[in-house]
Amino acid sequence: MEEPLWQFSDNRGTFISENAHKINALYFPLANSYPFMSSITPDLHGDIKTDNNHFLLEPVSRLDLSNSRSSRNFWIYINPRRIWSATGTSKDINTIRRDKFSLEAGLLWHKVTRRNKNIGLEAKITSFVPASNEPVEIMRVTLTNISRRKIRFTATSAIPIFGRSANRLRDHRHVSSLLNRVRIDKNGVIVTGSLFFDESGHSKDPVSYFVLGTDEKSRSPQYIYASQEEFCGEAGDLETPEAVFKNMPPGQNYRIQGKEAIGALRFKPATLSPGKSCSYIIIMGIAKDNKGTSSILKKFNTNEKIEDSLRQTKSFWQEKSGSISVDTSDKTFDNWFGWVNIQPVLRKIFGCSFLPDFDYGKGGRGWRDLWQDCLSLTLLEPQSVRPLLVSNFSGVRIDGSNATVIGAKPGEFIADRNGISRVWMDHGAWPLITTHLYINQSGDFRILLEEAPYFRDRQLSRSSLIDRGWEESDANKLKTKSGKTYLGSILEHLLVENLVQFFNVGSHNSIRLEGADWNDGLDMAASYGESVAFSCLYAQNLKAICEILERSGLKKVALMKELLLLLDTLAKPLDYENAAAKRKLLEKYFSAVNQCVRGKKATISVESLINDIGKKADWLSRHICKKEWLKEGFFNGYYNDGGKRLEGIKGIVRMTLTGQVFPLMSGIATGAQIKSLLANVKKHLRDTVLGGFRLNTDFKSDQLNMGRAFSFIYGDKENGAFFNHMAVMFGYALYKRGFAKEGFEVLNSIYRMAINSKKSRIYPCLPEYFNNEGRGMYAYLTGSASWMVFTFLTEVFGVKGSYGDLMIEPKLTAVQFKDSDGIAVKTSFLKRNLEIRFMNKGRKDFGSYRICLAKINGSTIEQRNETSSILILRRNFLSLTRASGKNIIEITLD
Repeated sequence: MEEPLWQFSDNRGTFISENAHKINALYFPLANSYPFMSSITPDLHGDIKTDNNHFLLEPVSRLDLSNSRSSRNFWIYINPRRIWSATGTSKDINTIRRDKFSLEAGLLWHKVTRRNKNIGLEAKITSFVPASNEPVEIMRVTLTNISRRKIRFTATSAIPIFGRSANRLRDHRHVSSLLNRVRIDKNGVIVTGSLFFDESGHSKDPVSYFVLGTDEKSRSPQYIYASQEEFCGEAGDLETPEAVFKNMPPGQNYRIQGKEAIGALRFKPATLSPGKSCSYIIIMGIAKDNKGTSSILKKFNTNEKIEDSLRQTKSFWQEKSGSISVDTSDKTFDNWFGWVNIQPVLRKIFGCSFLPDFDYGKGGRGWRDLWQDCLSLTLLEPQSVRPLLVSNFSGVRIDGSNATVIGAKPGEFIADRNGISRVWMDHGAWPLITTHLYINQSGDFRILLEEAPYFRDRQLSRSSLIDRGWEESDANKLKTKSGKTYLGSILEHLLVENLVQFFNVGSHNSIRLEGADWNDGLDMAASYGESVAFSCLYAQNLKAICEILERSGLKKVALMKELLLLLDTLAKPLDYENAAAKRKLLEKYFSAVNQCVRGKKATISVESLINDIGKKADWLSRHICKKEWLKEGFFNGYYNDGGKRLEGIKGIVRMTLTGQVFPLMSGIATGAQIKSLLANVKKHLRDTVLGGFRLNTDFKSDQLNMGRAFSFIYGDKENGAFFNHMAVMFGYALYKRGFAKEGFEVLNSIYRMAINSKKSRIYPCLPEYFNNEGRGMYAYLTGSASWMVFTFLTEVFGVKGSYGDLMIEPKLTAVQFKDSDGIAVKTSFLKRNLEIRFMNKGRKDFGSYRICLAKINGSTIEQRNETSSILILRRNFLSLTRASGKNIIEITLD
């Protein structure tokens, strides 16, 4: 591609494109929190669904995006020689080539314009999903006569209705079509299943799929075709339908039941004078029953109503995007950041499976997703996120693992029915990170004492045992010996997750890899593999627990008695160098809690708890720093299933970015080690052409004793791609350790790759990764978005909570002030809206400036010393700021 794919046209995230239609794999999300989810391409392909079992349009993956059965089409018939698809989906290539295409899109609205001088018409097609939570996608088609003569035409919309579960795409597709009942309404087609097809147990499913339409004067279609067979004809198809190309009305006695359905709506012939316009409104929806379709139609059956809904939808997503916003001299970055800021919201709606790149899942989010998406949500509204955090802890098992199937409702977790017994060793680390952030932002230590149940299913002892007697009717809750549901504090849950893992070690005394860690591709070392990288993160967590307890003011806490086994220093201290002894103690704990717990609690002093956990954190940190630092000048991050180190020089350089990030982030790496590993990362993992940082070097061979990742082609997915999740955490870790210039270099490399649309070929967003060609893959739905927002707010701009107080510690670099003396960030803290402005007239780098003046709403904040950070105590912050309106904090750096 010679020209950029898109460019921003305002300061509200709106972008325009003249050539988006030339990229087959390009898609855009439309959604509301119903959840009603759509994907749409420049030629209006894509799909529409509410979950894995209910698709209105045929499910698509990236490679299926040009499938005409997933196309929203709109046909114009003038005469047999002048037939036009206003969406560009037609086999009449010569006509389509004459179209002049343009696209304009903003925060979850999408408008495509096609002009065809030969046809004499311009079509503007606006698509959006109303933020008011109706389960519909709106498509408004506005036709304008761009010729010098009157044009008489017949307009026909054509929306194929899949109307069933994604599982029926290949399995029993025809049989499931026989279950559908098709009803023709005066405004369209409604499809309802007589049964939900499931060979394990068929059931009633009252859900209806509908396509309704009116013209701008609320007039119904003249003719309606309800089956694809009738609309397309024997010799036609959806790109050359005989009903359009032969100008044929539907037959009077045509059978529609048992056929593949379509909502094809043919409107009365219309005449447009030169320069005049008319509009058609198409409503595509999925309803729990078909009784509400008439009320939905009434809500959207005029242009005025569509405009009102579109304004409301734009305002809704602008508010989400602007909850954390930046104002720098790089307006492209400011707009791009606004798109990144809504990505955690999109993943909360779409899960990880409901956009075309995510064709490997059946819906929902994973355990990591729950907690990492809460990072950004916690920064915005810590008070409202509290119930979500508490409910999420009910997914923790008593063995420190967790449920892997997440229900639709907050706090709903489901036993895995696929028969795979597996746990991920990193899962226990994420809840503490998110909870710690919540406590910092809110000062709410009381959450530690909130109680939640533990998850229980057939998996025991971190999936090494299976309880054959467990029944699903046991309600997935851990019970006491007396049969009551056991409740433990949030603190207890956090201790279980992190203490279990301290003892769950392999022969090298790092934590066992089990099914995999964050890198799901490291899945073939369950017996003897170890993750040194995430052992670092658990060491950091243990330190964090100590810090939280020290600041909490708690003197004593009640914990289940069985957990005292893992607090070994309270009774008989264990030799932590003895890996076998640690595993033996863990087995003793598992035996005590596997089936149920006693339900008895012991009260212990917080001081003794801190002492125990602190010794574990210190030992683990020293162990990794001493044993896993390689002579090559970087850390080993893993052991394979042969018990051998994965990294180092083994004929070639074997190095992972993950193995360097977590010793850095956790504080384990020394200053000298940081400089050395950073030099090696730049030498071996930075791509000199594309500018990003790769996930690993090329190991040149399969690693069957490590994981599937190394069998992927190098430079894609988990084998050497530019994996943004880990790259962002690398940037975060550098900032956290005071290497702001290097951290900015990492984050900026990601941003530059994303906006280099000639190569990335995606709309503005942060994708999951970039492949070997620099193409953005798996757009929108990625945990790296939460980490990017989190890193920029709390480390780059340095605006963060400190146990309820406000800390401002900017780590800004001179290059960020290249074209301006000042930059700003907008956010909220303690329910106060803030705009923090940073002035740096001297263009100083972090490390060579101090905060010499700080003001809130014009009032100077007194400081004892001029430092590079400022702490505003909660009581002072609340007294100096307004609960409503905007509060201005001015920071002068010099």
